Amino acid sequence: MKPVVVERLICWYQQKTIRQQVWLFGAFAILLIVTGIGLRDPWPADEPRFALIAKEMVDSGQWFFPSRAGEYYPDKPPVFMWAIALFYQLTGSLNLAFLLPSALGALLTLFLIIDLGSRLWSPKTGLIAGWLLLFSLQFTLQAKTAQIDAMVCAFITVGCYGLLRFMLYDGLWRWYYMAWVSMGIGVITKGVGFLPALMLLPYIWYRLAGPINPVIRPAFGNSLRWLFGPIVMLLTIGCWFFPMLIQVAQSQDPLLLQYRDNILWKQTVTRYADSWHHIKPFWYYVVEVIPVFWLPLSLAIPWLAPQWWKALKLYDGRVLLPLFWIVLVLIFFAASPGKRGVYILPALPMLALIAAPYTERLLQHKGLNRWLWGLVALLSALFGLLGLAGVLGLQAATKLADKFDVAPWYFLLTLGITGVLILAIAKRSKLWLSWPLFISLVWLLYSTWGYHMLESVKTPKHVYKAMQDRLPADAELVLVDFAEQFVLFSPYPITHFGFHSPIKQQIAAAYHWQANHPKAVVLIDMQLVDGQCYDPAKAVHMGFAHRVDWVLLMDSARLPECQTDGPSLRNFHYSPVKVGTKK
Repeated sequence: MKPVVVERLICWYQQKTIRQQVWLFGAFAILLIVTGIGLRDPWPADEPRFALIAKEMVDSGQWFFPSRAGEYYPDKPPVFMWAIALFYQLTGSLNLAFLLPSALGALLTLFLIIDLGSRLWSPKTGLIAGWLLLFSLQFTLQAKTAQIDAMVCAFITVGCYGLLRFMLYDGLWRWYYMAWVSMGIGVITKGVGFLPALMLLPYIWYRLAGPINPVIRPAFGNSLRWLFGPIVMLLTIGCWFFPMLIQVAQSQDPLLLQYRDNILWKQTVTRYADSWHHIKPFWYYVVEVIPVFWLPLSLAIPWLAPQWWKALKLYDGRVLLPLFWIVLVLIFFAASPGKRGVYILPALPMLALIAAPYTERLLQHKGLNRWLWGLVALLSALFGLLGLAGVLGLQAATKLADKFDVAPWYFLLTLGITGVLILAIAKRSKLWLSWPLFISLVWLLYSTWGYHMLESVKTPKHVYKAMQDRLPADAELVLVDFAEQFVLFSPYPITHFGFHSPIKQQIAAAYHWQANHPKAVVLIDMQLVDGQCYDPAKAVHMGFAHRVDWVLLMDSARLPECQTDGPSLRNFHYSPVKVGTKK
C-alpha cells in the first residue's frame, strides 16, 4: 500500500459525516474482533474449562450448577458459562460459541465508550475514544479470548456509563439504576462487577469541592433514591443467589454444600484477601502490566498527564471522575496479593475515554509520533530477526521451537517485513499511523494464519489420535493430574477423581478402579509413574502435549500392590459428545 493510497483513504474517511464514520468504525471493529471465530478450538489455560462447562450444560440439561467432567465448578459464577452454552445451543458448534460472548462484550464496550464520549464532549471525541480502545493491546486480545474478563469489562463499562450519564449529562435516574443492575449482573459474572460503585467516592468530593451545576447534576437531597441503587444490585444478584441457596438447602448434597461455601467465601473474600496463587508485588500492575498491555495509551501518559492536571484544576468532572476511578481500581487490585494482568482490563475503556479529548492535539507532538513509530520499528525488527534466525536454522531459534513445539518463522518474518513496509508508509505520511496499521495487521494474521499454526500445539488431539490407533473404540479412559482440554477432546468415556485431589491418591484410585474395569486405561504424565503402583517400563508413550510426556498404563502395567495413603477418593464420570456437535 503506497503512502498516497493511505492518505486518500484518510481523506475519504474524514470527508464522511460523523454518522458514516461511526458505521465505518463499527464495520472495522467487527472485522478485527470477529475474524477467526470458528477457526480454532478452545486453548489453555482457561478456554477449555469454560467451553467444557458450557458443553456439559447443554449435553446434560443441568445449567444451574456449573460442572466440569461431572465435578461441580465453584470458582466462578455461572453467567459467562451460560452465555457460551446459549450460543452452543443456538449454533450447534462449540468452536463458534466459545468466543462469541467475549467478542460481543467487546463490541458493546466500544459502543458505550463512543456514545459516552459523544455526549460528554462531542461525537468526534467519542469516535476517537473508540479507535483508541480498539487499538489498545489488552482490549482486543481479550476480545479474541474466551476468558470472563471481556464480558465482565462490558458489564462494568455499562455501570460506569450509567453513573457518568446520570451524574454528568442528564441526571435521569433510570441510568443510575441501570448502572446498579449491570453491577449485579457483573457480580454474578465475576465477583468484581461492583467496581463502578467506586466512582461514587470521587463524585462526593467533586460535588462538595467543585462548582455547583444543578442543571446536569442531581441533588444530594433525595437520599432514598440514591440508596435504592445498591438494593437494585442486590436484587439482581438475588435472581441467581437465592434460587441457588434454596436448591442447595433442599438437596442436602454434601457436594452442593461444598459448592455453596466455596463460591460464597473461598472464591471471593479468601481469594482477594489471602490468595493462594498468582502472588505478585504491590507495584506489579504499574511496572509489568500497564506499560506493555495498555499500549499505545501507556506510551501517551506523559503527554496526557499535564492535560488531565489542567482539567482537574478546573474541576472538570468528565476527566476527574473516570481518572480517580481508574486509580481506585488499580489500588483495589494492587491491594490483593493475587494478581493477573487481565484483572485491570475494566479500567482501560475509561482511560481511552479521558484520553480522547486530547488525542488530536497530542498527535501533533513530534515526540509522541516518534515513540509510536519507534515502537513499531522495534517490534518489526524483533519479529523479523527472530523469523530470519528460524528460517536459517540458528541454534537459539531452534531451541525456542523445541521448547514451545512450534516453528512460527515464516509468520514472524512476514510480520517483520510488512512492519517495515508500514514504517515506510507512515514515514512519508503520519508517523502515528504506524501503530494502528501494524496492530491491525498483527490481529488479522494472528486470527487466521496464527490460529492454524498454533492449533496443533494448543490441543491434545494428536495424543488422542495416537490412542485411537492403539485402543479399541469401547475403551474407557482414566485421567490423572490433567487439565480440562483432555476431557473436552476425548473420544472415550472419562473417569477421574477430582481436579484438585492429591496426585498420589489419584494414582492409587486409578489403580483400584482399573482392577474392576477391564476396559479402563490410565492416561498420565510419565514423570508421575514412580514404580509404586505401576511399572514405568510398561508405560506406552502417546506423545507430548503442553510440554508433558503422556503415557498410557494398561492393566498389564499394574504392580501386585499399591500402597494408599489417605482417604479414598470420589470418582466422577463424563461421557463426551463430539466437540462441535450437539446430542
